[in-house]
Amino acid sequence: MSDGPGPSRMTESLVAEIAAWVARAREGDDDAFAEVVRAFERPVYNLCYRMLGDGAEAEDAAQETFLRAYRGLQRFDPNRSFVSWLLAIAAHYCIDLQRKRRMTFTSFNDVLSGESIAADLPGPEETLALREGQELLQRALAALADKDRAAVVLHYWYEMSYEEISQVLGMSLSAVKSRLHRARRGLAQQWLIREGGTTIAVGGRADEAAMA
Repeated sequence: MSDGPGPSRMTESLVAEIAAWVARAREGDDDAFAEVVRAFERPVYNLCYRMLGDGAEAEDAAQETFLRAYRGLQRFDPNRSFVSWLLAIAAHYCIDLQRKRRMTFTSFNDVLSGESIAADLPGPEETLALREGQELLQRALAALADKDRAAVVLHYWYEMSYEEISQVLGMSLSAVKSRLHRARRGLAQQWLIREGGTTIAVGGRADEAAMA
């Protein structure tokens, strides 16, 4: 499962279209920036929601993200991925918010609900198992450090590579690998299902901790 167009999954035509919008927005075309907002409002909101765990706070954070992006357009490097730059603004803003107060996660049933999974609703027994797994995952994510949580969200829900996460979070490639490895070990210890050693998938990818 993914939450929007990560840098590695964008088509060439979409990249070109976004580049044109951004170029026009940098020249003062507010309509072009409105197109940018429409294209990325969902992935930005989803990132903020997964980081903050609250819908109202995520909406405020998404609005602040686009406001900061608008104000910083002249500082944006056109040679850089715009989506990475935009998600970096959102991720760092959410990390700053988390540092100011203790984060409370909402139910993972709310986080995982939506049209992307509506077509494959599980039966009652599967639902119970999934609910139990989600509660374990919720507690495990809540225990992670802010940047570890951000790395996990970007890697599993946005399917970003180590290199892309490195750019978004402003850390070295080795630091990204170290944070993800540490986070996976911590998550695996808490949400491995004892019976058969089955792992719970994170954001549509099978967890790699068992192989780490």
